[in-house]
Amino acid sequence: MSIELARAVADAVLYEGYLLYPYRATSSKNQVRWQFGVLGPEGADRMGIGEDSRLSMQTLLRVPNSDPSSDHLTIHVRFLQVQQRRTERLDEGLFIDVPELRVDQQRWFSWDEAVEVERAHQVSFGELRDGQSWEVRADPGEAIEEIHDHGGPVAGRLVRRRWGVRATVSARLEPVDSLYRLTVAVANQTSAAGMTSDVAVRHSLVGTHVIIEAPESHAQFVSVIDPPADAAKAAADCRQHRCWPVLAGPSGSTHLLLGSPIILYDHPEIAPESPGALFDGTEIDEILTLRVMTMTDQEKAEARATDPRAREIIDRCDQLSAAELQRLHGILRDPHSDSPFETGEVPWWDPAAGERVQPEVDAVLINGVSVSRGSLVRVHPSRRADAQDLFFADQVARVTAVLSDVDGGVHVALVLVDDPAAELHDWYGRYLYFAPDELEPLVEETGLDHIASR
Repeated sequence: MSIELARAVADAVLYEGYLLYPYRATSSKNQVRWQFGVLGPEGADRMGIGEDSRLSMQTLLRVPNSDPSSDHLTIHVRFLQVQQRRTERLDEGLFIDVPELRVDQQRWFSWDEAVEVERAHQVSFGELRDGQSWEVRADPGEAIEEIHDHGGPVAGRLVRRRWGVRATVSARLEPVDSLYRLTVAVANQTSAAGMTSDVAVRHSLVGTHVIIEAPESHAQFVSVIDPPADAAKAAADCRQHRCWPVLAGPSGSTHLLLGSPIILYDHPEIAPESPGALFDGTEIDEILTLRVMTMTDQEKAEARATDPRAREIIDRCDQLSAAELQRLHGILRDPHSDSPFETGEVPWWDPAAGERVQPEVDAVLINGVSVSRGSLVRVHPSRRADAQDLFFADQVARVTAVLSDVDGGVHVALVLVDDPAAELHDWYGRYLYFAPDELEPLVEETGLDHIASR
């Protein structure tokens, strides 16, 4: 079960950027495609026709056994192999390449699809101490799918072709302090000599990443992004190249590691509310789903004709119920719990959770003067002064609230007195926030009664 949770996240990494909204081959953003973890042929980056052929990562292991030689790791290398889909129409006994094939109200575009590849290799700790290398490959191949007109004669065909890819995986385990440092690298072994950029892409490993399993009772991966104190120096010395290791599987587990070409946090997970992949993890499911729903029937037909995975997205969005769509609208989770807040619970950050917190009446002492809602102050930005803050220097402002954060800090909410939209800002709660030591209290004796009356 744990590795399936890790693989679900890994699948999101694998297909990140594979096909972007509006999911059509005719869209310019999908005509020059770009993904993470692309290992181009050797030399492609230097020739300017592809990407670096290598990625590598270093992580840490804690091994209670004083002699772990008999223990082992299972290293999964996963990537996409490019598969060209060529559309051909039958014309007077000959198949002719066409950019689009239409048969019996169905459409197909010529397009580069992808085939998932996963290769697992088990290696003992003893072997890893000496350093180990092995080959992973995906063989070339071709398949033909005939398209029949109304279930009768052949009207065209889809020719799918894959080019072989070959890579070397190397791994080494070395002691460091009371831990072990594991180095894993993957390198495309195909030469880029004589290739064009299109050819180089077809000989690339796409979306490359690594999942590593350790024996649960004999070894534990140590976080290198949030290491314990005894591993902090060793973690700081780890080096990553286009691949970043994070703990994977359920929260708290330490026997699974994901080496991702996208920087993630430990124990990443797919939101349970998400009904399926959209190939763009930087977007919000609800936004993309609503945008798909606004597509015209013609645009949806083009997306379905582009790729089987695009067809799945369009069909899924079209079939979402109102309740399923509502689930995408967002949910609030307690960062200290795996569960959403239940109805009626007061979250820890809500002012209502602490009856002593009342921003509208709370006060803060500045230079011996009590400052609260309605007080006048002069602004002297200093703590985080950026270009915008500096515009407010020496401006007179009216305090609207005194707030406290969960770390004990105090923040004073303001509106500028000379701002023509001050009342409007106050009405819908758009305030400026400053620390008490950035403010100078003003009292009536300073001759600012005319400002207070505005």
